[in-house]
Amino acid sequence: MDYYAPESLSEALDILGRGGVTPLSGGTDFYPALTPGGPRQSLLDITRIAALHGISRQAGGWRIGAATTWSEIARAELPPAFDGLRAAAREVGARQIQNVGTVGGNICNASPAADGVPPLLTLDAEVEIAAAGGTRRMALSGFVTGVRQVALKPGEMVVALHLPDPPETAVGAFRKLGSRAYLVISIAMVAMVLRRDGAGRVDHARIAVGACSPVAQRLGALETALIGARPEEVRVTMANLGALQPIDDVRGSAAYRLDAVREVIARMLREAGDG
Repeated sequence: MDYYAPESLSEALDILGRGGVTPLSGGTDFYPALTPGGPRQSLLDITRIAALHGISRQAGGWRIGAATTWSEIARAELPPAFDGLRAAAREVGARQIQNVGTVGGNICNASPAADGVPPLLTLDAEVEIAAAGGTRRMALSGFVTGVRQVALKPGEMVVALHLPDPPETAVGAFRKLGSRAYLVISIAMVAMVLRRDGAGRVDHARIAVGACSPVAQRLGALETALIGARPEEVRVTMANLGALQPIDDVRGSAAYRLDAVREVIARMLREAGDG
């Protein structure tokens, strides 16, 4: 097994372009998945590349480097609309995992239960992708294409996430349902960003659900129903949850997941109305 640890993005992209290497950031999902006798992999450790770290303010929004850890996100001073993302950061495994696990690794691992994806969807995140020949951007909603599947081409890697400025006074929230508070794979999770006008009516709504579909889903029908209404007055129905496709597994049945999501969203809307 070859191991590369470049300190510049250009060097990393050159190595990646040769083929046969796997980019590695925190490795919190990669190493537990290794099996005795499994295929040997050459690794490209990107954690030393300064350009992939940090959270910065840019014209029109924010940039989060792909190798930024969840601990860094949890501690960052960000607008209230990012509160859901910061709350999710505090629930990604234990503190040790948060200290090494990265936002880029979380989305590239593409688990249906990835904690970071729902709040990033509510923030209209775009993924910046680089290769030796240049860079491109695409919406996170199109980047994760299935279970453990993402829209990366050979020789490409994620270098950053870009989040546009949210509406002023918008507030974010995140709830994760599991069998215990920490160190748990989600049964379901909900992220939300709402803004209310002076009369208390919603004029901006983003709601996303994870662990209830192969890919985390925005709930467009519910978002539309919220516009112009007070959040506590909107009834969450199964029709609002039509985009979800939960499965039965050891953590819960599909029916339980739908009931749980409906109740979690209803509680979050009531809390938003009280706020």
